[in-house]
Amino acid sequence: MVFIVAEIGINHNGDIEIAKKLIDLAVFAGCDAVKFQKRDVEKVYSKEILDSPRDSPWGTTQRDQKLGLELSMKEYQIIDRYCKSKKIPWYTSCWDVGSQIKMRKFKTKYNKVASAMLVHEKLLKTIAKEKKYTFISTGMSTIKDIEKAVKIFRDYKCPFELMHSHSSYPMSLNEANLNLIKTLKEKFKCNIGYSGHESVSDLVCIAAVILGATSIERHITLDRAMYGSDQAASLGPQGLFRLVQDIRKLDLLFGDGKKIIWDSELPAKKKLREILG
Repeated sequence: MVFIVAEIGINHNGDIEIAKKLIDLAVFAGCDAVKFQKRDVEKVYSKEILDSPRDSPWGTTQRDQKLGLELSMKEYQIIDRYCKSKKIPWYTSCWDVGSQIKMRKFKTKYNKVASAMLVHEKLLKTIAKEKKYTFISTGMSTIKDIEKAVKIFRDYKCPFELMHSHSSYPMSLNEANLNLIKTLKEKFKCNIGYSGHESVSDLVCIAAVILGATSIERHITLDRAMYGSDQAASLGPQGLFRLVQDIRKLDLLFGDGKKIIWDSELPAKKKLREILG
């Protein structure tokens, strides 16, 4: 069965109550897990970038905006308890080594490597040492970049799944290149998922599943008009519900590939072939 991840990311806008509502949405839609993003803003971004101007609900600089979008460790404790109460796994994509180490306290089942961090060797090794099943996004990366990351995870004997991804928000449909799912599977001999950032509802994800994607990750939002750079490339409640339902139908449609005569075919067989004697 396809593993469906609701990427909350930073679409909670730093508000724990919005985060809870997004978890509720993922549970109601039938997703298999929810994912957040965690970063130490002062370590991930340069002082020059953080000091640059940017108007947001939290202030007038990039630092104000990026800090405003982060949840604290105390708030992640609330997330942990809330997800357990809702019986849905959660995990994070951490953007720096310190954040990855801090998040270990929650003992989540999965890890995630964001496309932006695919070439961060120290972070990859820190994640791989945990030996948790890890989803590795491959947006804005070369095959050589992916090879290096795969080698690290295999050297540490850490189970992983690559995710075909495109790092623009939203992605243009003519750049989806879904046949890369087959290419990656043939080259790396592992499961390949799809992490989507398109503005259309479920067309690309459904095609990805048909082409063999074993997991689907999509950003979700309560309202695509909300503040935030990821909101427009996210699925709202109706879009998420439809996506999950359509993927589950595909699981049924694919079957096991064995040719049989179904019981429901027997009356037609008897009627239409009796003339053959």
